[in-house]
Amino acid sequence: MASPQQTSLYIISTPIGNLGDISFRAVEILKKVDLILAEDTRTSGVLLKHYEISKPLQSFHNFNEHKIVGTLIERLKNGEQMALISDAGTPGISDPGFLIARACIMAGLKIECPPGATAFVPALIKSGLPSDRFVFEGFLPQKKGRQTMLKKLAEEERTMIFYESPYRLVKTLQQFSEYFGPDRSASVSRELTKMFEETVNGTLNEILLHFQSKEAKGEIVMVVAGKQN
Repeated sequence: MASPQQTSLYIISTPIGNLGDISFRAVEILKKVDLILAEDTRTSGVLLKHYEISKPLQSFHNFNEHKIVGTLIERLKNGEQMALISDAGTPGISDPGFLIARACIMAGLKIECPPGATAFVPALIKSGLPSDRFVFEGFLPQKKGRQTMLKKLAEEERTMIFYESPYRLVKTLQQFSEYFGPDRSASVSRELTKMFEETVNGTLNEILLHFQSKEAKGEIVMVVAGKQN
């Protein structure tokens, strides 16, 4: 059994674009663990090579986590230390991570999550919208339940944050304009921390017109003002 004082699983944030945005502590942890669980071993391999980290890698993603989490927990119980990373940002935020974290807690294993990069935080700050109270919605349902969710969110008074694919951005902006009103203040950030980083602030209609005339690329974070009373 793992000692109560030993951390079994580290949940490590990785850069959302710029490789320099990983912490010293995160690099030290990745160099000392027995195994690194990665959403995509090829993507993570670039980061690990950059920091000269040579540790065993194992895939851990939405398609296999239910199958292998039990085996991983047994290995952690036997004293191994592991780190979980995603392709970018903090595991568990619209990425795999919740399942193994919950399993560790149920098994009495210690988890640590050093603070690190998460895309929605800089997008929220750059939006200029109220950040004292906000709600993170991640990716909206693509089909079933989408309209019901949009109707519900139309009454939300807190600032709302969403992730979106560049291929669905225009459609989502159109729906936001329809359900929230075209004059609702909003912000769209893409390619955060990268060379072609862009943030567009304005009304939903103004942002829609911008991206109808310009193809969006990269990871998208949408921030929308809450309903005003």
